[in-house]
Amino acid sequence: MWNCDEPLLLCETATSKQRSTTLLSYLSSGKLDRRENHTECFKRMIKTVEWTNEGIRMIDQRLLPTEEKYLMLRSYEEVAEAIKKMVVRGAPAIGVSAAMGLALGASQSVGTSVADLEDDFDHMCKVMGLTRPTAVNLFWAIERMRETFRREKAGTQDAGVIKARLIEEALKIFHEDLQANRALGRFGAELIHDGDTVLTHCNAGALATAGDYGTALGVIRGARDAGKRVAVIADETRPFLQGLRLTAWELAKDNIPVTVITDNMAGHVMKSGKVNAVVVGADRIAANGDAANKIGTYMVAVLARKHEIPFYVAAPISTLDLSLKSGQEIPIEERDWKEVTHIRDYQLAPDGVDVQNPAFDVTPNELITAIITDKGVARAPYEASLSELAGTKADSVKR
Repeated sequence: MWNCDEPLLLCETATSKQRSTTLLSYLSSGKLDRRENHTECFKRMIKTVEWTNEGIRMIDQRLLPTEEKYLMLRSYEEVAEAIKKMVVRGAPAIGVSAAMGLALGASQSVGTSVADLEDDFDHMCKVMGLTRPTAVNLFWAIERMRETFRREKAGTQDAGVIKARLIEEALKIFHEDLQANRALGRFGAELIHDGDTVLTHCNAGALATAGDYGTALGVIRGARDAGKRVAVIADETRPFLQGLRLTAWELAKDNIPVTVITDNMAGHVMKSGKVNAVVVGADRIAANGDAANKIGTYMVAVLARKHEIPFYVAAPISTLDLSLKSGQEIPIEERDWKEVTHIRDYQLAPDGVDVQNPAFDVTPNELITAIITDKGVARAPYEASLSELAGTKADSVKR
């Protein structure tokens, strides 16, 4: 079966000739089964967010798995609201969506001068930056779009040229994310053995990225594509149920065996010897390797250490925040109490009960066996290994 890992086949802007040449190359190399219609592979690829001529198209993840509905967002305000309300979620997907939202907003600016466009763009960046405080990819993408504006401004006073360059940069971020997750999956696949059962928490799959492969689930898909038999245990992940709703949905579509458990069953299944490894994603990783991920991840890491099960964090280099010395500096988002007291519109809790709803927790680096990135696998001491993989010393991320 063809796994569509050739970048040209993933590229929305590739010409028909480029696609045909790539397909012929795959056929001659034996990497592609001639019996499979390549159009069907594109249909199966999960597309989390897309740039279109009408606006930005997103799958509404709040409705999955019972309804597969796509929204067309036609303004940067609508994109920001979609991020805030978790129509789209997952650090890489948030970064890609923010970049596209800023490009869309800039393209719609009525300012005819560069100065007017810059005023509008600065406001858009501020609005986008207020949506989700923990996901560092959001701020990374905003800063990258700001830098594109500054670079183009230095070379032209044509607002139209700058608008076009911002669109190009957003699409570049999108395609880089697809390729980064494929690379991450290949590195991570080497850590998974044939016949392993992997436990994961939340959803760090295609839905949490630009689409196609994902981070933690990218490791699973990478192992699968390397010919290994892999099964998954997915924590349901209260309160938003990303594991139950999204991870199970993705893996079922990909014909990867998956079993869902409630979060409080993780210790039992580990003690029973049913878990060979844990792989999770991350929303922000500090310089020392402390990793923020969906609430409940820290609990899973403690259990994995107790039962001597390797615990891996999978995230692209863009999720590193080397400006933070440790996880104690990572901001933790508090979300609406109704996410805890209600399942959609159905109330479960008594009226007036006090509720806490932190969206993330931080797993300390000593509980992490390795951090899998698109540039390679980092191991302790993380200050050195992460800095080396990032190819830089600690840089600040503007918020």
